[in-house]
Amino acid sequence: MTSRAEQRAATRRALLAEGRRRFARDGFHEVVLAEVAHGIGATKGAAYHHFGSKAGLFHAVVEEAQREVAERVAGAAAEHDDPWEQLLAGCRAFLAASSDPDLRRIILIDAPTALGWNEWRALDESSSARHLAEALESLVAAGVIAPQPVEPLTRLLSGAMNEAALWLAQATGPAPGGQPDGSALDATMAALTRLLEGLRRPPG
Repeated sequence: MTSRAEQRAATRRALLAEGRRRFARDGFHEVVLAEVAHGIGATKGAAYHHFGSKAGLFHAVVEEAQREVAERVAGAAAEHDDPWEQLLAGCRAFLAASSDPDLRRIILIDAPTALGWNEWRALDESSSARHLAEALESLVAAGVIAPQPVEPLTRLLSGAMNEAALWLAQATGPAPGGQPDGSALDATMAALTRLLEGLRRPPG
């Protein structure tokens, strides 16, 4: 028999999945928490029990989406041994994932206003931005990048990539499979690579 704890966990997962679907489709302001609950056959009370409010559900959805992007970034970087190639692969994975229309709507468009800038930044810094900072710290330690404060550099590059992801999704639309148009992604990554190359120390 399914325990009550398992039932509660299943209900929470279903609410999270339905909320994510509706937030991505309709945007934060158009979603009604009672309708999310009704969509999975649960009561409004159950939704309030698990998340407290629509904002609470959205916060959980953003956390999940941020973790998903961070996992893609870490997975792409892990396919390479060279720290510089890890940085480039992680950046490309971030651009590809974040410019997906659903993730873009949740993470980059609605989250800063619905959660507030400080909370959105905190979530970003605990996921993708953390991986970027770790990659930059490794490159500084290895002497590939000149010694410098990593935090401002992380923020500059993170902001540039967030803006690029917004542009990619809005300017080109997704290709089959939910990924951005390949040529636009290639062009954006080429521009970012040229920008990053300016950080590298000359050989020798």
